[in-house]
Amino acid sequence: MSTMLANVAAAWVRAWGDGETAAFQEIVADDYVRHSKSGAEGLEDVIKQIEASHEAFSDFNVEIRHAVEDNELIAIHWQSTGTHTGTFMGVPPTGRTVNVSGAAFIKHRDGKILEEHTVWDPRELLSAMKIVHLGAGK
Repeated sequence: MSTMLANVAAAWVRAWGDGETAAFQEIVADDYVRHSKSGAEGLEDVIKQIEASHEAFSDFNVEIRHAVEDNELIAIHWQSTGTHTGTFMGVPPTGRTVNVSGAAFIKHRDGKILEEHTVWDPRELLSAMKIVHLGAGK
């Protein structure tokens, strides 16, 4: 495992898993941008998402299932678990334990994360909270 992969993995777990957002702030470039289904987001948006996750899910935990690196690109397959004890995405607490997985593709240079493309399915989260089932449309 390269030093950069180890640094990114450690910062990822500390930030998302433990809520230590400073760990992530230390490893991203000033012009860092994250791309997801909701569009481009800056560091401030990502920090808010981390904080919201920890406020809404007690015992929130993130585990890196797989991580690989190819030159200036790192891919992380992650899984999150937690108990829904606070409001999240407008949904009041259900008390249910949820498991959600996704992936992040991270471009880096000179020890800093420049860009991230994240994929995960919010329907998986809502389904785990037994809120809604979104079937295929006709």
